[in-house]
Amino acid sequence: MVDLESEVPPLPPRYRFRDLLLGDQGWQNDDRVQVEFYMNENTFKERLKLFFIKNQRSSLRIRLFNFSLKVLSCLLYIIRVLLDPPPQGNKWYHIFWVTRCLPLWGLQVSVALISLFETVLLGYLSYKGNIWEQILRIPFILEIINAVPFIISIFWPSLRNLFIPVFLNCWLAKHALENMINDLHRAIQRTQSAMFNQVLILISTLLCLIFTCICGIQHLERAGKKLTLFDSLYFCIVTFSTVGFGDVTPETALSKLFVVIMICVALVVLPIQFEQLAFLWMERQKSGGNYSRHRAQTEKHVVLCVSSLKIDLLMDFLNEFYAHPRLQDYYVVILCPTEIDVQVRRVLQIPMWSQRVIYLQGSALKDQDLLRAKMDDAEACFILSSRCEVDRTSSDHQTILRAWAVKDFAPNCPLYVQILKPENKFHIKFADHVVCEEEFKYAMLALNCICPATSTLITLLVHTSRGQEGQQSPEQWQKMYGRCSGNEVYHIIMEESTFFAEYEGKSFTYASFHAHKKFGVCLIGVRREDNKNILLNPGPRYIMNATDTCFYINITKEENSAFKNQDQLRRNNASKSFYHGPSRLPVHSIIASMGTVAIDLQDTSCRSASGPNLALPPEGSKETRRPSIAPVLEVADTSSIQTCDLLSDQSEDETTPDEDISTNLEYAKGYPPYSPYIGSSPTFCHLLHEKIPVCCLRLDKSCQHNYYEDAKAYGFKNKLIIVAAETAGNGLYNFIVPLRAYYRPKKELNPIVLLLDNPLDDLLRCGVTFAANMVVVDKESTMSAEEDYMADAKTIVNVQTLFRLFSSLSIITELTHPANMRFMQFRAKDCYSLALSKLEKKERERGSNLAFMFRLPFAAGRVFSISMLDTLLYQSFVKDYMISITRLLLGLDTTPGSGFLCSMKITEDDLWIRTYARLYQKLCSSTGDIPIGIYRTESQKLRTSESQISISVEDWEDTKDTKEQSHHRNNHRNSTSSDQSDHPLLRRKSMQWARRLSRKVPKHSGKTAEKINQQRLNLYRRSERQELAELVKNRMKHLGLTTVGYDEMNDRQGTLSYILINPSPDTRLEVNDVVYLIRPDPLAYLPNTAPSRKSSICNTTGADTREETQL
Repeated sequence: MVDLESEVPPLPPRYRFRDLLLGDQGWQNDDRVQVEFYMNENTFKERLKLFFIKNQRSSLRIRLFNFSLKVLSCLLYIIRVLLDPPPQGNKWYHIFWVTRCLPLWGLQVSVALISLFETVLLGYLSYKGNIWEQILRIPFILEIINAVPFIISIFWPSLRNLFIPVFLNCWLAKHALENMINDLHRAIQRTQSAMFNQVLILISTLLCLIFTCICGIQHLERAGKKLTLFDSLYFCIVTFSTVGFGDVTPETALSKLFVVIMICVALVVLPIQFEQLAFLWMERQKSGGNYSRHRAQTEKHVVLCVSSLKIDLLMDFLNEFYAHPRLQDYYVVILCPTEIDVQVRRVLQIPMWSQRVIYLQGSALKDQDLLRAKMDDAEACFILSSRCEVDRTSSDHQTILRAWAVKDFAPNCPLYVQILKPENKFHIKFADHVVCEEEFKYAMLALNCICPATSTLITLLVHTSRGQEGQQSPEQWQKMYGRCSGNEVYHIIMEESTFFAEYEGKSFTYASFHAHKKFGVCLIGVRREDNKNILLNPGPRYIMNATDTCFYINITKEENSAFKNQDQLRRNNASKSFYHGPSRLPVHSIIASMGTVAIDLQDTSCRSASGPNLALPPEGSKETRRPSIAPVLEVADTSSIQTCDLLSDQSEDETTPDEDISTNLEYAKGYPPYSPYIGSSPTFCHLLHEKIPVCCLRLDKSCQHNYYEDAKAYGFKNKLIIVAAETAGNGLYNFIVPLRAYYRPKKELNPIVLLLDNPLDDLLRCGVTFAANMVVVDKESTMSAEEDYMADAKTIVNVQTLFRLFSSLSIITELTHPANMRFMQFRAKDCYSLALSKLEKKERERGSNLAFMFRLPFAAGRVFSISMLDTLLYQSFVKDYMISITRLLLGLDTTPGSGFLCSMKITEDDLWIRTYARLYQKLCSSTGDIPIGIYRTESQKLRTSESQISISVEDWEDTKDTKEQSHHRNNHRNSTSSDQSDHPLLRRKSMQWARRLSRKVPKHSGKTAEKINQQRLNLYRRSERQELAELVKNRMKHLGLTTVGYDEMNDRQGTLSYILINPSPDTRLEVNDVVYLIRPDPLAYLPNTAPSRKSSICNTTGADTREETQL
């Protein structure tokens, strides 16, 4: 080993560490040769070329100096003209000779020498082998004409007063300016300068033409009228502007020829320049130009990135974004790769938007386009997906790349991203706010099945409105519905709030109830200062802290509210606080921004001895006193809290022991073992103990495990929920999970049937006749329609078919465009629908963002458009909590300690509570639930429909006069609906035959005439509805299905439904009202809840037991 190490030669001196520190002292003894490498040839010419041409900064200085010399030579020429004495004598002499003083001559000679030297040097450095190419260039020729005579005059003094056309240096100055601007753009790395360059060239060309014409006319007229420079300027302006007064005209032939030449040059040069400028201007209008850096640093702007910009999307964004007062000074920069649409261009020309919106054509994947939009200075970037694409996955891929590009270019810019499919969400987890369309769509469809019109509730909450819609309508429901639609979710710090500051240290339910009692606001959630999670209705055990952020529903936020204390009113009410009667009702009044709110609460001293119970007290108590409502405690009392023990399941199944055992063996609570995509929120829900084989999932085919071939044979206890879809995508996971959440009682779990094809036979087999809801989402195949609004065509026609076949079936669907909601349950001559259409147009003219809200299917929660949730993403810019609250309401996210959305129905036994305010107190004092709204169903009046019109044939037989009969028939036809004009041809022929037959038979023929009359009457009264019913029944009989369920289906077209969000406290409750509740999380009470305890919600005094809240 030692020998081997001794044979290794030592490192050369240049590679030893000592030499690296002390330097190479012994390298001279080395045989190696040091070689130096140069990027350019190390010659004098190359070094000059590097300085004068290749180096951007030094070249820019040289060109700036050259430009200054040319401008100086033009100024010296003007000075020479002004100092030149008036010409006298031979007129041709004054054309060739001028008077030039010695100092001026010296300056002009110096400028000429420097200019000529620079021109020769640059020509030498740019020489590439062809000397004639350098000599015959126009700038070189002009330089020789202007410089060489001055140099000759040095050696020949008699030529010092020779006229030299120095004013031609203006063209050399123009050439130097163009080169200087090019070098400037190269030096500062600016590439988007074509428009600026063209404008500069046009202006400089025009100035050079005018200056050349002025100087040429002035000099040539020295032999004629002897014009001054000002006279020449006046003549040129009048001539070039085609005005031509004629008071100043050239006299000499040379000056006239010069004017002709200049006009010809102008006619050739200027149109070319204007054409290029116009072309660049049109191209810039298409691309949108730039958003200047100065504006980006002094003004606030947001960037909207879209694949294709449609007028509906643009108006939704602008109306929602600028609905907030503090965003009025913001600018919107739209970055879109396609050319601006004609309709969009027309809208952006409106003064209200032209000063705020800037359209840039470009791609978010190019740093140059992001730099044009000043993305690094933007307050936020909104990236929207194109939902009209046939391939929605491809659309998501484009969105993901845009988000990555923006994050790479501007890492500090907040990102608001819209994605279509949930499996692509994990690619953009870095975004500040993400809205997944299919997640929200399927969650709202699911909740619509258990909490009616949840989609309408969420849509109204995330839209900005002042609550002025429908106030001009004569119908009361439209006024109430429109006024309550103005409620939104707001936030405020508790210690800064007038609404909630006094409830510090109190329970959440106490604060929510008393804030609603005094101010009419609905406190729905809180967030701790040290926690980012929002808790919806954390329950009565939650104690309010001064630093908590409170989230509440109100017409307007507290900062925009005005409070007035009516001391005199209170003093007047003090003596009348209790009536001398059995009711003993105190009255509490306050005036807030939403108006006068009077709330009547029962005396809290009258407490029920049996404790809090929402059921009606026994009959014996009514004889002595009215039923009372317990007060809401400031701090929660464990004995007074009543919640459903949903985990023990003992309060749910109380019919027979056998049912309890079978139910407990069938279901278990836990997290789904598999997730269909990355990023799905784990949800605690009902699960089966054992996995069902795949063959058993086919409802219409039997297998070795069961022999059922239709839904009726399974004997489901609860009604079905049928989902009609083209494909079973991952989004269905978000439909199933809310319906199987752990807080849903077992007895309320509805079987879910997925129908991938929906012909009539399959609909009947899957149990459509006894289904609770039918959800239709099959629209992906129509996304390729040439017209965007036709994307909903298939869905609309399918829903209309279901509506005509099964008129009482609850059909829930989602459309792409809100404008297409008017085609749901369409009737051509429905007078009520026509009146609603007129109301919608009027609301749109008033500038409402919710003009479609009065359409009956939308108000009833039967249809919604996912594009309405685009406003959720826009609102997140101001309210960063809106996405989190919406996800909690829809059950997409579950936060420990946060409540969930559910509903309860008002029955006749519950009307003793009377008002919404008393219901609020009852719920808060007993179960801790927070009501947020009412879903109300009313009988529909003044509506003309096919089911309400009955026509008697005898009316046509009563008159003998033909004219009167014809007149009566016309009036009768005008009063009927569309279905009367839709009678089949066979039926019309049969009626005509029956009438002719009746005329031939004498009226006194007795039984024969009566029999024919009855046949005619039955034939005529046979409506289209009856024909469809016979069709469905025949198909059911053919399939071997019973028609009992179909016979029980009643037409519910005579009702209308709508939502009242946070209604007035004195709103009267009505039968069949559905109250939206935010119920506390049952898991939050698990440690303090005994397993054997039964909630009074789930177990009433009677034998009848309900899993929903009982009043």
